[in-house]
Amino acid sequence: MLLIGENLNVISKKIGEALKQRDPEPIREMAIKEAKAGMDLIDINLGPARKEGPDLMEWVVNIVQEVVDIPLCLDTTNIEAMEAGLKAYKGKALINSISARPERIEALMPMAKKYNASFIALTLGVEGIPRDANERGLLAAQLIAEAANYGLSEEDMWIDPIVLPINTQQIQVQGCTEFVMMLPEIAPNSKSTCGLSNISNGAPGHLRGILNRTYLIMLKRYGMYSAIVDAFDEELYAIAKGKMPEIENLVYKVMDGEDISYEGLSKKEIDYVKTAKVLLGQTLYSDSWLEL
Repeated sequence: MLLIGENLNVISKKIGEALKQRDPEPIREMAIKEAKAGMDLIDINLGPARKEGPDLMEWVVNIVQEVVDIPLCLDTTNIEAMEAGLKAYKGKALINSISARPERIEALMPMAKKYNASFIALTLGVEGIPRDANERGLLAAQLIAEAANYGLSEEDMWIDPIVLPINTQQIQVQGCTEFVMMLPEIAPNSKSTCGLSNISNGAPGHLRGILNRTYLIMLKRYGMYSAIVDAFDEELYAIAKGKMPEIENLVYKVMDGEDISYEGLSKKEIDYVKTAKVLLGQTLYSDSWLEL
C-alpha cells in the first residue's frame, strides 16, 4: 500500500508560519523527514491559498523537489495555484482533488491533461457528501465518464470515497468501506486513496492512532491502493507495508463475524478488536470505547 504524507500542511502551526514568512527551512525539514519516514508521496496542502497562491505554490514545490525526489501531490482549492504548481513540478504530479462538481471538472480536468498529471477523483457532488456506497458509486461513474471526455485515462484516477469522522458520522463509515469493496467492479483500472486521518478527526488525541490504524487494516483488506496519512505513525507504516500480519488477521476475524475471546490477548490486541467493532458499527462510538 502506498502512503502519502499529510504533514506538509498549512494547518500545522509551524508549517503555516513558514509559508506566511516564506521561510524555506521548515519546509525542507518536513519534506526530508517525511521521505525518511518512508512516504511514497508527499502532499503539499496549501488550503485555499488566497494570498499570492500561485507564487506560494511555485515556491513550495521548488523547495521540496530540491531536497527529495519522491512524487508530489498538490493540494489546494485555488485553481491558479494548482496550475502554478503543475508548471513548476518536474515529475508527474498528483492533483488533490477533482470532485464531481462541474466547476472543478471544467477547471482541473483540462489541466490534468495539459500537464500529464494523475488526479484524485473525489466522490463529492453538487448535493454534497454522498449518503451511502451507491451514491459514491454513481459519483465515481460520473467522474470516469467526464475524465474520458477530456482524454484522461482511468489509470490516472485515484478515486477517493471520502472518509468522514466516526464521532459524528458512524453510519457513514460502513458506506465508505462498502464502496471500496465495490470499486474493482466500477473502475477496475483505477487506483484508490483516502484521507485516512479524517476517520479520527475530532476524537481525543490519544485515540486517533488506533482508529486510523484499524481502519487502514480494513480498507487495505478490500484493496485500497493508497492513503493520505500521518507520516510519523510508525505502527501505521508497519501495517501498510505488511509488517504486522498478526494484528491484521485479528481484525479480519472481527470483520468476518468471529466471536473473539479476550482471554490470552494483549492489551494492544484487545484495543484493535474493540476498535474494529466500533468501525463496523457493532459498538456505538464513544470516547471511552476502549475502556468498556
